Amino acid sequence: MCGARARPALAGGARGCACSVPRTLLLLLVYLGYLALGTVVFWLLEGSLGWDSGRRFQSDKWALLRNFTCLDGPALDSMIRGIVQAYKSGSLVMGNTTSMERWELVGSFFFSVSTITTIGYGNLSPHTLAARLFCIFFALVGIPLNLVVLNRLGHLMLRGMHRFAHKLGGTLPDPGQARWLASCGALLAGLLLFLLLPPLLFSYMEGWNYMEGFYFAFITLSTVGFGDYMIGMDPSRKYPVWYKNMVSLWILFGMAWLALIIQLIFSFMETSREVCSCYRRRSEEEDLKPPSWEPEAHPPLPGCHEEEPMGVSPHLEPSTQAMHCARNS
Repeated sequence: MCGARARPALAGGARGCACSVPRTLLLLLVYLGYLALGTVVFWLLEGSLGWDSGRRFQSDKWALLRNFTCLDGPALDSMIRGIVQAYKSGSLVMGNTTSMERWELVGSFFFSVSTITTIGYGNLSPHTLAARLFCIFFALVGIPLNLVVLNRLGHLMLRGMHRFAHKLGGTLPDPGQARWLASCGALLAGLLLFLLLPPLLFSYMEGWNYMEGFYFAFITLSTVGFGDYMIGMDPSRKYPVWYKNMVSLWILFGMAWLALIIQLIFSFMETSREVCSCYRRRSEEEDLKPPSWEPEAHPPLPGCHEEEPMGVSPHLEPSTQAMHCARNS
């Protein structure tokens, strides 16, 4: 009887293992489909704009060559490459001013932050061999250190959220409602401090509109870091020293908050999946049970007795009760 009871459980486990492979393939197909969707949408939205921009640049270039016959094509191309290189190195001169010195102390600190946080805007990079080698070892140690710091900050934020939920639990009758309110409070406070208010500062300091500042904030905190929007790059503006330092601290704490939110979402998804998996496993086991297991169809055999699980109400359905057999001594 115990062997008959174990066979359906083994069959259910094998069935679950067999289903995991198609589930993984389905996940990969959804992932590839999502990437394909993004590829098509970006190509439709940005492809024509990039083509028009390149064609307009070539038109302006040949118009300049026609108007200034002393210039030739290779010389103009060399000048354009020099302009791009000067812009990347932070020494581009416009009028009597230069862009904010990117390799001074403040600029170097901001570059260090963008390196170990893996943002990597791409607008600034080391050019000397010694600096490139140092950047490799600096990132090799700094990236794990940054993860440890973000993990610690996330734990502190989570502890503060739990304390807030505990205080709310003393005033609310439902502890689940207190946890829900604390999670919503952490979400709203982080949205305000790290995503909604910083664009106002960026709009004031950089001259961007609010949506451009919000776009820069999210792309930075999510470590995507396209580099199309950068702070402190307008040579016509005077930037205070504290500006980039404050943005660096905002990046550190904002990434910790975003990691906390992602962890909460991941925990919620994992909990929901475990509940669904448990319910599905229970349904499969009930389907695999032979009719001879039902107590109402087959009364207990001699030497067997019916016993209820510990801690369960006596009003359970008969299908949830266990049949335990014991030999008479």
